[in-house]
Amino acid sequence: MRRTLLATTESFPIAGTFTISRGAKTTAEVVTCTIGGSGLSGRGECVPYARYGESVAGVLAAIEDMRGAVEDGMGREELARIMPAGAARNAIDCALWDLEAKLSGVPTSQVINAAPPRELVTAYTLSLGEPEAMQRQAAQEAGRPLLKVKVGTADDAARIRAVRAGAPESAIILDANEGWIPENLARHFAICAEARIALVEQPLPAGNDSALRGAARPVPVCADESVHQAQDVRALADRYDAINIKLDKAGGLTEALALREAAKENGLKIMVGCMVGTSLGMAPAVLLAQGADFVDLDGPLLLARDREPGLTYEGSTVYPPDAALWG
Repeated sequence: MRRTLLATTESFPIAGTFTISRGAKTTAEVVTCTIGGSGLSGRGECVPYARYGESVAGVLAAIEDMRGAVEDGMGREELARIMPAGAARNAIDCALWDLEAKLSGVPTSQVINAAPPRELVTAYTLSLGEPEAMQRQAAQEAGRPLLKVKVGTADDAARIRAVRAGAPESAIILDANEGWIPENLARHFAICAEARIALVEQPLPAGNDSALRGAARPVPVCADESVHQAQDVRALADRYDAINIKLDKAGGLTEALALREAAKENGLKIMVGCMVGTSLGMAPAVLLAQGADFVDLDGPLLLARDREPGLTYEGSTVYPPDAALWG
């Protein structure tokens, strides 16, 4: 079967501004890969991330470099061998999964999970800001069962207390985005315990997180930037209690499934997260997140408009994708 490959870029406005410790943005720039064959086509979406040295132009070029191999029939396993993990491989890998499902008539959910997929409760993300503004954000979203709050400054004590005051009943994940340092770790952890924080994500920079080894962790700590592929997991098990699996980091659903198994084998909790993208990027992650301990797949909820057809969200509940969207 001879295939075709097409990579395109799209821009989706964010509702307001999305701010983390590394900066702010007002649009989500995504790359969509479409692979056609036998009159059908599969799609995958990725979000290039500057933190990992990626750009839209670079991702498009990387996908183009795979054109010959993909059009000649390369499979997902060979793709993983010859292409590094990252956003570009994610777009191709997910497009191949989608195409395989369409050609075989067997849904991806049936291939990767033992039980039919169910709706999930996703976190809803609050941007980094001054404590008063973050308390207002938290109060506005206090009806949601799970909030993910961006922090990551030298002193986040007031922010942590403010969001807890704004949403006294919600479970809260804090995402420091590598913004803390060993010297303020114990103080921040103590305040997290006081504020009944459910999980702290990537408090220290990747590659400089050894202070977590043997440290008192009164709340569970989750690796994000420190973990990309399954081979990373064993070395992190003495520093973290959970890992955040993102398709763009892992380089696709294929590697993300291996990450999920590695986490289970090493006794780590599983969080399935996302970049800020559309429902096409979230769809395979919703299937991956079946049975996860934490789900953070709110990308479309942060956009001023999503692609159509999209995932169905009811409040913080997200439903499995229809075949018209993906898989």
